[in-house]
Amino acid sequence: MKYLQRIKEVSYLTVGNTSRYRRIMRIFFTEYERMKFNLYKEDVFRIIETYTEFSDYTIEQLKGDLDALVEWGNLITIQDPKQARTIEEYKNKQFRYSMSEYAVEIERLTIRLENLLVEGGNLSTNIFSRINEAIKKIDIINNMSLKDIYEWWHNLQEDFKNLNQNYKDYLREFYSGKADKVFKSFEFIIHKDKLIKYLRDFISELKINSNYIENSFKHISYDVEKSILEKIIKSELEIPRLLTESNDFLEEHIKENVYGKWNSFKKWFVSDENAISESIRVMDITDEIIRKIVQNAALIAQLQNWGVSRKNDYIKFIKMFKECDDINSAHKLAAHIFGIQHIGHYKVNSKRSTDSVNSSTYDEEPVIYSLKPHIRTYKARIDKSGFYDKSDEKIKNKNNYLKKVEQDKAIVLKYVKDNKIILSDIKDIISESTRLTLLKWISDANITSTKTGLTEFGQNFKLTKGNEKCVLKCEDGDLIIPDYILEFTEV
Repeated sequence: MKYLQRIKEVSYLTVGNTSRYRRIMRIFFTEYERMKFNLYKEDVFRIIETYTEFSDYTIEQLKGDLDALVEWGNLITIQDPKQARTIEEYKNKQFRYSMSEYAVEIERLTIRLENLLVEGGNLSTNIFSRINEAIKKIDIINNMSLKDIYEWWHNLQEDFKNLNQNYKDYLREFYSGKADKVFKSFEFIIHKDKLIKYLRDFISELKINSNYIENSFKHISYDVEKSILEKIIKSELEIPRLLTESNDFLEEHIKENVYGKWNSFKKWFVSDENAISESIRVMDITDEIIRKIVQNAALIAQLQNWGVSRKNDYIKFIKMFKECDDINSAHKLAAHIFGIQHIGHYKVNSKRSTDSVNSSTYDEEPVIYSLKPHIRTYKARIDKSGFYDKSDEKIKNKNNYLKKVEQDKAIVLKYVKDNKIILSDIKDIISESTRLTLLKWISDANITSTKTGLTEFGQNFKLTKGNEKCVLKCEDGDLIIPDYILEFTEV
């Protein structure tokens, strides 16, 4: 639990005079980066008085602030008796100040936080190649010196750390509130394609290299893996360290650290029974982001076109259709203007010119359909009209239908020979209605287990499929079909 205690070294970031303490610590850190590890208070005061906001700042105030930072553990004091020229100066204890290890890391953290939005993350694919090459060298590394093993392990962990940090920082931006605003802006469409290409290139490279790395891990035996990790632990212990209280548990701590990092590294690329690998999760997240980008771009495009009048376009299209010579020209024009269309079936209560299920929409007369307003207060106008007797019309339609059925029956039964219709024996050019009738009989028989069927004329038949194919010549083209035989029980 000692690691969960209060960190007093960060106190200067939250107290009342934070701006003064942070300026002092930034001066120490800047000089630290220039290899000036020890500073006198006079050196600090000479630098700090160059800032306009510290024009009224005195060296006595600086001494008090330095004492506070020493008490918090940010600065370490070293007494320098060589600088004392009098007994009074010696009693005043001239100190040199240097930053503690905690203070150095805290200042590095604050600088990184200040530049977080500027630096951001990236999806570099070169890291995958380096990690892949490093894993392939395991068999060679196992026979190298501890120094080389340490270098290999350090570089591998550095690449893995950068990979984790970069992709998380980059993808985090897509789930922030700022990203939602950007996705909904019209300027986003300009950068959409470039962003999608960047993400897809990353996914492609990740997929290829993660498969290679996963296979490399699977080919590493348990003995080789254990041997490598033990040598890494030895290489870590070879580094000279200052004696501290934690040295008693140093080997145990390093072992736990090395094995933990290796397992995390392995689980990033290799899936197991309990969970998928992190690489697969990253690919799923990136795919979801791409879908989100495409959807938002489509919505923005719709909003841009929202309310734009297409009246002039529709008038032009109607004139073009009106000038078509025949229905085939209209079909070609429709294909050119509208492209491939999704078929939609509409059902209306209107009178049809024929009851045939095989008739095309274009074979019938156009129907006028009145649209009703979508408002609550609308009431349809009631037209008062009489009714008339349709008996004669019904009889006429019935006779016409029976006459057509008899004609179709005579045409089809013309091809019956010895109570059989053999498709390969039909040499005539048959009509469209005859072809549709034969195909309907074949389809009805094929869906039964006994391969039998019943025609609309009342004849039972059995369907037999030949081994060869035949060509059925029709008015609208040739139909290549298996050599079916329809055998009737009676004609």
